[in-house]
Amino acid sequence: MTTKFGSAISEHPDPAHAVGEVAGAVLEAVGPAPDIALLFVTGHSPDTIADIAAAARSILSPGVLVGANAVAVIGGPVEIEKGPAVSLWAGHTGEAEAVRLEVLSVPDGTAVVGMPDDAGLGPRTLILLTDAFSFPTDALTQAANSQYPELTVVGGMASAGPQLNRLVLDGGIYHDGAVGVLLPEGMGETTIVSQGCRPVGEPLIVTASDGNVISELASQPALERLRNVVEAASDADRALLSRGLHVGLVIDESAAEFQTGDFLIRGVLGADHGAGSLRVGDRVPVGTTLQFHVRDADTADRDLAELLAGVDADAALVFTCNGRGTHLFGRPDHDASMVSDAVGGGAVAGMFCAGELGPVGGRNHVHGFTASVLLLHG
Repeated sequence: MTTKFGSAISEHPDPAHAVGEVAGAVLEAVGPAPDIALLFVTGHSPDTIADIAAAARSILSPGVLVGANAVAVIGGPVEIEKGPAVSLWAGHTGEAEAVRLEVLSVPDGTAVVGMPDDAGLGPRTLILLTDAFSFPTDALTQAANSQYPELTVVGGMASAGPQLNRLVLDGGIYHDGAVGVLLPEGMGETTIVSQGCRPVGEPLIVTASDGNVISELASQPALERLRNVVEAASDADRALLSRGLHVGLVIDESAAEFQTGDFLIRGVLGADHGAGSLRVGDRVPVGTTLQFHVRDADTADRDLAELLAGVDADAALVFTCNGRGTHLFGRPDHDASMVSDAVGGGAVAGMFCAGELGPVGGRNHVHGFTASVLLLHG
């Protein structure tokens, strides 16, 4: 008996054998001609991806095939961080639309073309895979927020590396831009983004800033405020602050209190000791409420567990940061196993990304160190 969603992963070193294994298993699970299929490849030469995609497409005959290569891939409860692997996921979703986004030169600079006209017609989800070196992913998500307010963008940036990234869309293999699939309306899908950080210190108002440079927090030099937070922190938090400092930008300023999950997390990129300022990974207007954050394995584990609690879904696509996995948790399979458990062992696949896409506070963003998960219902 076939199911609505299916997935399989193979670590066979021969790409032809690997794709035969996964395509055969997924075909047996979902039957021929699923509406969409997603392909994730690691450890195989970029030159072999065209053949891998062609074989998957020939065996499955999906309505839309989308894929990318990455430093690691996910299949079921397993994350393959070393060695070759091919992961394939497919589902019957109703008619979906292939999306190819490109950057074109225009008199005023550049423009992204290819977004479907019906992307703004009702609540829709766009699964998007991009090349970080040629495509303005952050600008695309911000434009989508203003032009398509009901569109959810979820996915990630290919992470094989410069000149190595390959994007798959049906019979085409691309070295640049973005590829994706626009899901039909009314599927009842859910997206969660686990940022895995917790706040330290107290919330502070940005009182002077220019773009992504914060000069003052609560009318004092930003760097001085940071020193105060570090001095007041516990030894454990001080060690985490020294390894990686983040800021949380409050999403809803009207909230009476701010908890984990109320912030959009951005990294601290540098400091100007002479000016006493901090440079962060996003524009921070004056008046924004900000709080310093730390990330550790326990917080990331707890955050994902809380977001998955009570989930009612049958399948999932997982786009996790290449800084998570064993780098963060000290053991393999953390995100994949938790998501697989949450969907009752249903079809799960995905990849480790060089940046993850997903909504926080009702707006699409590009993230780092997150797990962005699309949950689908049978």
